[in-house]
Amino acid sequence: MGGRGVADDLFTGIVSGFGQLLHSAGVPVTPERSVRFARAIGAAQPQTVDEVYWLGRTTLLTDHGQIEIYDRVFSQIFRGIVDLADSRGQSQHAAPPDSAPAGERSPNAQERAGDPGGSSKVTSATPGESSDDSDGEEEDPQVLAAVSESERLADRDFAACTEEELALIRRLVDQLPVVPPPRVGRRLRRHASGRRLDVRGTLRRSHRTGGDPVDMVMRKQAERPRRVVLIADVSGSMEPYARVYLHLMRGAVQALRAEAFVFATRLTRLTRALALTHPDVAYRKAVDAAPDWSGGTRIGRALASFLDEYGRRGMARGAVIVIVSDGWEIDGVDMVATSMQRMSRLAHHVIWVNPRKAAESYEPLVGGMAAALPFIDTFISGHSLRALEEVMEAIRNARERSPAKAPAARVSA
Repeated sequence: MGGRGVADDLFTGIVSGFGQLLHSAGVPVTPERSVRFARAIGAAQPQTVDEVYWLGRTTLLTDHGQIEIYDRVFSQIFRGIVDLADSRGQSQHAAPPDSAPAGERSPNAQERAGDPGGSSKVTSATPGESSDDSDGEEEDPQVLAAVSESERLADRDFAACTEEELALIRRLVDQLPVVPPPRVGRRLRRHASGRRLDVRGTLRRSHRTGGDPVDMVMRKQAERPRRVVLIADVSGSMEPYARVYLHLMRGAVQALRAEAFVFATRLTRLTRALALTHPDVAYRKAVDAAPDWSGGTRIGRALASFLDEYGRRGMARGAVIVIVSDGWEIDGVDMVATSMQRMSRLAHHVIWVNPRKAAESYEPLVGGMAAALPFIDTFISGHSLRALEEVMEAIRNARERSPAKAPAARVSA
């Protein structure tokens, strides 16, 4: 109870300070409105920063012209600087409150209102965006040099890169577009090429033609983005690759609301840490949350923990699961096989990324890898920047396995 009171006091202080900063910036926030904001948060129990954004915007603002100042102050206080779940005393390892697919959740504040500070940089959270400020001007020589350097590093194994090269690769990884595979939604939407007749819509439209249903209104099942779950091995043998994939995981969390986990000797959920907008804060929280970083490898135990705590509760059902690991296992391999078999039954598609696969003489003979192989749908290396693009392609084109296929035939080169 005492710890909970401290957390409540801390959160109350954040809300109060936010109102004072808004007032200093020119938004006439009164103490009564700050109290209304705090009560709205207590009643709604928001789970994301975006939900807090809209609660504050509806309770603190009185004029449309105040939105720009509100966005600027809100980003300073909440986005990437303050983690509200920490203030509420929530555990980093708590199970997700909402296991609904990402496509069925409401869009975030940046999608609905625009982020005044987030449109100047292209990241995997904003795939396909380009700057409109060039207006036909000549390319900066530094930009051309960076492009040339990226071409040189495209096929370089991450393990063979220097720290300077890895820094450039991480910046390039931030720009990779992460696109989820579609799934058929449960709801029907009006569509010209639909095959189901919308009787009520057709009857309503027939009022224009004297009750004669001349124009048929059709419906079809809408497509939704499928959930993506990334589970990365951060043990000692995967250290050269773990930092790069941490950037990829943050991009997926930002763009797709994907779920992110890492493991060495135990499983750690990093979704909340990587969802922070400020990258330095996000990566620091992610590394601090995994005390077993660069330790041993217990793949079977980690996958079993994921299935028991998250997978069976809905996170793995119908999802595309991406596992990044070299397959080294310090425990017995029976648990690896059992966990992978359970995962293959729940998931829509299982992708295993093993950087060791890039070697010409590689054979999946390591205990953990050999045990997992029969239950993998796509097996790729992901050892370099170009191979990382193949990982993105595999996620985008993930298809449901055929039940008639034998387990060993489900692995693609």
